[in-house]
Amino acid sequence: MSTNELTMTVVGWVATVPKIYTGPGTTPYTSFRMATTRRYFDRTANTWVDGRTEWFTVKAWRQQADNVAKSLRKSDPVIVHGRFSTEEWTGPEGARHSSVLEAIAIGPDLTFGRSSFARTVNVADAESREAGQNGGAIEQPGPASGPDPWATGAPVTHAPDDLDDLDDDLDADAAEIGSLNPGG
Repeated sequence: MSTNELTMTVVGWVATVPKIYTGPGTTPYTSFRMATTRRYFDRTANTWVDGRTEWFTVKAWRQQADNVAKSLRKSDPVIVHGRFSTEEWTGPEGARHSSVLEAIAIGPDLTFGRSSFARTVNVADAESREAGQNGGAIEQPGPASGPDPWATGAPVTHAPDDLDDLDDDLDADAAEIGSLNPGG
């Protein structure tokens, strides 16, 4: 980690379809464009006003690249935390530049909806642990590749209906507690 890096958190919307780039001898990465527009309340006009839209190219690497490509869609609200930089190149129109956010963490903005999380597990490593290879220990991967060292088994998923079942259980518990307390 550099002592002079600029990290930032951007809240916005996925503006293009996330595309994964792979190839022999290259590190896989996913790239998409992200837009963020500041909104503020104009007291003189008594209305909300959109400010300037800022555009970023978001890049995610390795396992995160695969997860992003499989999870995010165009127009999804997202929060991206990462290292900011600029890329410069020469195109047909002349010198060009782009603001780039190399993602450290990406997630959905739950202000606008619900999400369900499923941990990704390297199937080959899970099978080798079950077979008793390596004494059941998880090998610590290097920083560039390897399995998730925190993976403990099959992905845990929660269907949105589970929340409704939980609400029903809580309502039943509250009714039972209310019947035990005749004064309350």
